[in-house]
Amino acid sequence: MSNITHEGGQAVEDSGYKIGEVVERTGLSIPTLRHYDHVGLITPSGRSPGGFRLYSEADVHRVLLVRRMKPLGFTLDQMREFLEAAEILRGTGSRQDNGPTQQERSDAEATLSAIREETRTRYEKLRKQISYAEEFLDLVNTLEP
Repeated sequence: MSNITHEGGQAVEDSGYKIGEVVERTGLSIPTLRHYDHVGLITPSGRSPGGFRLYSEADVHRVLLVRRMKPLGFTLDQMREFLEAAEILRGTGSRQDNGPTQQERSDAEATLSAIREETRTRYEKLRKQISYAEEFLDLVNTLEP
């Protein structure tokens, strides 16, 4: 961890994780993290003086949320919408000085509700698939000589 140079070029004392450290903490690959940065899903908070991506603890938290959404089949756009809604509802969105408007909060709550319902649906589908897999494994095991 080291200093982070934020987009404006100012150096700010902060904990920053290099991409390799984020890979170790999250289990995602370097190409995946770079792709998420390229498409604007998760942009590291800063850069080292040498130009290396540096992720804050909040950035790592966002990566972990995405890692949990990915196996459920959410699209990058859905992930982005969820992350933006979560930031608004936590009060850490882009309008920190005045906070989110009532419309932004309402939209964020609707997004969260839709994602929650979709997650429940996908969870139940996966539970059913696991049940079928267990039944099939039991059947295969009974056929062993």
